[in-house]
Amino acid sequence: MIRTEELLLNVGPQHPSTHGVFRIIVKLEGEIITEATPVMGYLHRGTEKLAESLNYTQIIPYTDRMDYVSAMTNNYVLVHAVEKMMGLTVPERAEFLRLIVMELQRIASHLVWWGTYLLDIGALSPFLYAFNDRERILQLFNELCGARLTYNYMRVGGVKWDAPEGWIDKVKAFVKSMYGKLDDYHALVSGNEIFLSRIKGVGAYDAETAIAYGLSGANLRSTGVKWDLRKNEPYSLYDRFEFDVPVGRNGDCYDRYVVRMEEIRQSLRILEQALEQFPPEGETMGKVPRVIRPPAGEIYVRIESPRGEIGCYIVSTGKAEPYRLKFRRPSFVNLQILPKLLVGESMTNLVTILGGIDIVLGEVDC
Repeated sequence: MIRTEELLLNVGPQHPSTHGVFRIIVKLEGEIITEATPVMGYLHRGTEKLAESLNYTQIIPYTDRMDYVSAMTNNYVLVHAVEKMMGLTVPERAEFLRLIVMELQRIASHLVWWGTYLLDIGALSPFLYAFNDRERILQLFNELCGARLTYNYMRVGGVKWDAPEGWIDKVKAFVKSMYGKLDDYHALVSGNEIFLSRIKGVGAYDAETAIAYGLSGANLRSTGVKWDLRKNEPYSLYDRFEFDVPVGRNGDCYDRYVVRMEEIRQSLRILEQALEQFPPEGETMGKVPRVIRPPAGEIYVRIESPRGEIGCYIVSTGKAEPYRLKFRRPSFVNLQILPKLLVGESMTNLVTILGGIDIVLGEVDC
């Protein structure tokens, strides 16, 4: 008879699979997890409280840091909320630029997830391929706004700068080549027997559970729920373009993998259409007061980030600074299901499940 005793194990905050500063305390009986407790707050910056003493333009750089692999998306949710409060009209060329960078950002974000997820479960090559292709997107962003990670590009009423000459053609070339790269990814990984045995049937939950936990993004769509704010509650110019919302059936790590990979393809479809319709000329900044003062009141807007629904709630008293600012962060919400998924699993599946949820710690702790 094998004698065992309960083991308390800290995973993180230094563990590579936690991608930074996330810590999870697990109780083990042998190799089986009996309890899992996430510990957050190591990267807390007080963004929402700091915003109360900043004007709206000064808040934009803080949104970059919330999700540092999807900064463009976070820029948009803030400026979009302010624009709706003020009833501002954004020039069409500026809105096209916003949409193009958001979809490029979605692809770049999914590439980070794909590369690091495969690295976490033991495959090195996909990481190198993913970051090589992501680098092309970062170079495009660098040409557009002078930054590679935290962009501070969008403004209330438009964007900071117009696209430089030849930039749109470079994006078209990237989109064309990325279709082939995506096929290479599937040939390299998606049919690999070892990879499939690691993720199929692992970390599964149904649609009812996903909705009860408030999951969004691929974590929700993997259960078969066809919910994407770009389709269900269109914003920006998304209602002009044709694209599909990929869904899974089983709500396991494999379905979440398939959904995210197909989302890259759909983003390429959106980009193709946006680049074809891109206005040859026009303003990139609307008519905005020198001091932005939304009228007294409150508003909540939400958009589809690479990790799911990100929302921005603003309470204004008519001043240049918000009275209250609150972000609904998809990683923070999606993470709540982690203890339920881990209990009863073997320790070898912890990294598979955690990586499959795809969380960004800056967004959890902001």
